[in-house]
Amino acid sequence: MPSWSSFAAFAAVSFAIIIIPGPSVMFVVGRALSLGRRAALITVAGNAAGFYAQVMLVALGLGAVVERSAAVFTAIKLVGALYLVWVGAQAIIHRRANAERAVVVEGADVVGHRSLFIDGFVVGVANPKTIVFFAAILPQFVASDGAPAGVQMLVLGVLFALIALMSDSVWGLAAGTARQWFVGSPKRLELVGAAGGLAIVGLGVRLALTRRSD
Repeated sequence: MPSWSSFAAFAAVSFAIIIIPGPSVMFVVGRALSLGRRAALITVAGNAAGFYAQVMLVALGLGAVVERSAAVFTAIKLVGALYLVWVGAQAIIHRRANAERAVVVEGADVVGHRSLFIDGFVVGVANPKTIVFFAAILPQFVASDGAPAGVQMLVLGVLFALIALMSDSVWGLAAGTARQWFVGSPKRLELVGAAGGLAIVGLGVRLALTRRSD
């Protein structure tokens, strides 16, 4: 197990990274605007699971491959970007149907829970900059006289995922609450859903243009 000082230091670094709105926050906000609070929270859970999958890859030594290989980094980046564009486009295309049904039901009933979770997971695991962050930062908090390094990284990863879960949930609830103001008007809600979809598409484009040096 990592020492308590390592826990505290890693928690501080994680909080500082997570609290700054990044791709995961923008994706959750876009989901909340398109589909509502429940959909946003399920997306957050999937996103946190995606982060932890990256931690597992780093613990297994695969994170270093992404960190060192421009080709692997670019491939993961483009897969994530294309997926984001597709998800955002779907929100825009189906904005009217989602808005009309959202007057009666919450967004997570419009789109299946499993689909929302998978979307969040894919976005979380396909962010190459996050896995590079884990590959660079996690080893620095491993105690040399503690458990095997891989085990310590997995434990620290749980801490990161929990902090991300709580922080991103706040963003999702806030955006979803703002969306609720428009539920009384399908037309206005349709515009809000389209805005959420555009935000997700824009995030995909931004990810595609991201360079390793950023």
